[in-house]
This record gives sequence, C-alpha cells and structure tokens, in this order.
Amino acid sequence: MSGPYADLTGTGSVLAAKMAAEDYVKATGSKLKVEIISADHQNKPDVGSSIARKWYDTEGVDMITDVPTSSVALAVSQVTTEKNKVNVNTGGGSSDLTGKSCSPNFVHWLYDTWMLAHGTGSAVVKSGGDSWFFLTADYAFGHALERDTSDVVKASGGKVLGSVKVPLGTSDFSSYLLQAQSSKAKVVGLANAGADFTNSVKQAAEFGIVKGGQKMAGLLVFITDVHGLGLQTAQGLQLTETFYWDHDDNTRAWSKRFAAANSGKYPSADHAGVYASVLHYLKAVDALQDDTDGKAIVAKMKAMPTDDILFGKGTIREDGRKLHPAYLFEVKKPSESKYPYDYYKLLQTIPADKAFRPLDEGGCPLVAKK
Repeated sequence: MSGPYADLTGTGSVLAAKMAAEDYVKATGSKLKVEIISADHQNKPDVGSSIARKWYDTEGVDMITDVPTSSVALAVSQVTTEKNKVNVNTGGGSSDLTGKSCSPNFVHWLYDTWMLAHGTGSAVVKSGGDSWFFLTADYAFGHALERDTSDVVKASGGKVLGSVKVPLGTSDFSSYLLQAQSSKAKVVGLANAGADFTNSVKQAAEFGIVKGGQKMAGLLVFITDVHGLGLQTAQGLQLTETFYWDHDDNTRAWSKRFAAANSGKYPSADHAGVYASVLHYLKAVDALQDDTDGKAIVAKMKAMPTDDILFGKGTIREDGRKLHPAYLFEVKKPSESKYPYDYYKLLQTIPADKAFRPLDEGGCPLVAKK
C-alpha cells in the first residue's frame, strides 16, 4: 500500500480480489460469502508475518494473496504453513518460493526470478549483451534475480563483471550507476522493481549511460513502471510478463472494467494474477465445501485445471508453481503507440512448459524423487 511497489500491487490488488469474488458468485450462483480485507506490510517481513498471524489466529482469514517483496512472501508462507491456511502469491518473485522453501499450503501464481532470467536475460544475451553488471535490490528477491540471471548469462557464454547491492526504497542511485558505468559492461542488469526500477532508469538517463553505449536490462518491469517512465524514456526496453491487458478481447474487456473502477489506471500483471488466483481458490473451496483445511484446498487447486479469461487454461504443479505462457515484449516508441496504455509489442511467446524452471531442478521437498 506504500513504498516502491504500491502502484503495481496495493489498492489495485484489493480491487482485483473484490472483482474476482463478485464475478465468481454472480457467474456460478455460489452460496459462498466472501469478505476481502487488506493491510500494508510496508515491505517488512516482521510486519507481514505478524499481520498474517493475527489474521489467521483472531480474524478468521482463510487465504492470503498478493504479498509483494520476497522476504515478506517467504515469512508469510511460513506462518501460513504453520497455521494450515492458504497463501497464493502473485507479487513476490523469488524462485525459492517453489524451490527449497516450497510448502503444501502455497501456490506461486504469476512470475518468478527463474522465468525473468530465462526470458529477458537470455534474450538480451542473444542480442549481443554478453557482459553484465547488476544493480541489485538488497533482499531475497534481488539476490535471487541476480543469481538466476547470472546463471543464464554464464550458460550462454557471457560474463558477469560485478554487482552492487542497493537498499530497497533508495532514492539516489548515482554512486551505484557510476560503478556500473565504470565496469564497462555492455549490459546494466536492473535486479529491482517498481519505483526502484523507474528511479534507476531515470537517473541512468541523466548519467548518459545508454548514450555512452551501455544497455539497460529491466529484469522485472510492470506496465505501471512503463506508464510512470513514459515511452520517450522506456522505448526499446525488453521485458518478460505473463499478462498484458491488450492481449485479446477477454483481457481488454476485463482491463477496461478494472480501469473504470481504478481512476482510469490499467491493471498490472500483479492485479491480473490476484483476480485469477482468487477465482481458482474459490472454485476449490466450493468443490470441497470446506474452507478450514489449507493443505486440502491447495491439493484441490493443484488437482483442478486452471481456466480463466486472463491467463487461459493452465495447471498448478506439485511444487506449487502455476504454469502459463510468458511473453517477451519490447516497449514501443512513442510514434508506435496509438491509444492509452498501448505500450508493448510482442517479440516472442514462451510456452508454459518452457517458461518456468523444470520441476526436478528446484529442490522442493514436496517433489517426489524420480
């Protein structure tokens, strides 16, 4: 609700969850009574886990969704497992959430650092960006994104020349950008997100980093970031997303309905993920006619194929990873944009079975050893 991720999650996520509950009951005639409540974890793991504990222990909450900031996501997942409730994460990115830290009470819906590294990272290396320097958000998400992207760069024959850790919510990136500039790396990899990402791009423009011949690679970019930067600044950026509002007639119709209720602002992928994940959760609860056993609900969510108007048909694996296609986009030039939020052109569709880490490579203890 506050801080660098407020635009891409925040009140838009609460709206998306409410829309999902209303749409589900209307479409199915279900007798479920659904109440949506929200809180601000301030990107702090201790605040997030204490909210989760209070919600589960005294406020009758059955399921928590969204939870941006991987350090908070990991903490909330732990409390959820302990209390046998349900956590469907859309906002946190660390691939460890379905790897060594996976849980039978957890589903990871939208994206993760492995997907981003193999989408954007490998595309940038293939187009000649074979030496990298990272500006890395100094917590679980940034560390995982740098690790997963470094693996891709090295596996593709590239080199990582260095990295610098940047505190979450930094406003002045000048000393970090100077280190990136002096590294002479072809690519400055931005392992950050939200306002941290937009601030680092704006300040890099002031330093003339792109004019000096280095390329900026945004490893996690949302449409809210592109909107904040404007096409003049963001044009040419490559990014990987699993949802874009202008994908087809269904996504357009839903997004216009969302924007009408959201002061004209179009949905981020995270808002779409919240909507779709709440729908699937409600289907599982309705099928079981029971909302008390979190493990049983997640098992049911995994057993039922996913199908919604925003992500289409998909599945949830035994490690909790939701599978759907990912899309490599390039941000349009201002002259190419024809209407509000017309920001992306599609470069490549990455099929669901290739977009995410292979099941046997994550180290999730729930995955049966073959």
